[in-house]
Amino acid sequence: MKRITVLGATGFIGSAVLKALAQKEVQLRAVARKPAVVPPGPAEVEVVTADLTDREALAKAVDGSDAVVYLLLGDGGWRAAEEGSAERVNVGVMQDLLDVLGDSGTVVVYGGAASQVGVPQREPLDGSEPDRPETAYDRQKLRAEQLLEKATAAGRVRGITLRLPTVFGESAPGGGGDRGVVSAMARRALDGQPLTMWHDGTVRRDLVHVDDIAAAFAAALDHPDQLAGGHWLLGAGRGDALGDVFRLIAAVTSDHTGAPPVEVTSVQAPSHAPVTDFRSVTIDSSAFRAVTGWRPEMPLGEGIHRTVEALARKAHP
Repeated sequence: MKRITVLGATGFIGSAVLKALAQKEVQLRAVARKPAVVPPGPAEVEVVTADLTDREALAKAVDGSDAVVYLLLGDGGWRAAEEGSAERVNVGVMQDLLDVLGDSGTVVVYGGAASQVGVPQREPLDGSEPDRPETAYDRQKLRAEQLLEKATAAGRVRGITLRLPTVFGESAPGGGGDRGVVSAMARRALDGQPLTMWHDGTVRRDLVHVDDIAAAFAAALDHPDQLAGGHWLLGAGRGDALGDVFRLIAAVTSDHTGAPPVEVTSVQAPSHAPVTDFRSVTIDSSAFRAVTGWRPEMPLGEGIHRTVEALARKAHP
């Protein structure tokens, strides 16, 4: 591939993917609403600022691309999806992208979500489960994935969906901050606030550091023919109990600040909490690993150390 275009290149995951791809001898086009920071590496990087809900701007942004990495996310996350305001980005831009790419055969690597399956009926998830999305966000992610699969089946593009687990870590230069549970709790711990759970702490999540996720996108771009047409789950396969994760965050923050570890406690769940928040998730990514050789390399403890340190530096530069 000569030219790879990253849509959403200043997002939390997008900026990490941009940094990983910059290590390849390719032409990179970093597209976002604000200018991306050019990472070091042998890649030739072109920075493009554009509102990708503008179809003409989108067409210009992807013109001449051999591959497109789609990492757009409507502002406001799942809350905006529930209100309907994020659908134009989460679904509409995918339809526009497929329209402007036409019958080009372009490789499109899409960042989906493991949560599209809905309430897990078993552990581990391996990608063969039926999709029964519980939230508007997951329904929108699934619709975008289905549009990509349909275009791939018609031979118009070569679409690959990577369904992401709970991703965490420090932001790449110029990238957006992690809004997930690990960083949220690390910020609370740095502020001296207790870490609260909506359950007894035994609920598990498959946590993968953002650098490992970025490496997975790079690996997918190296194997488009074997991966096209399917969705592939990414995960560490551990299933980390959130109570243990929160206590680790408290201990790491204590080591950093010198203050006693903050309390980790259970509280009453809010009325808006989705049922999926109370079910454990472990992911079997062996199918993707068999094709690409990818596997997560960042230990959980090291990843949390790096996350806490980065947040502390940002709070007190």
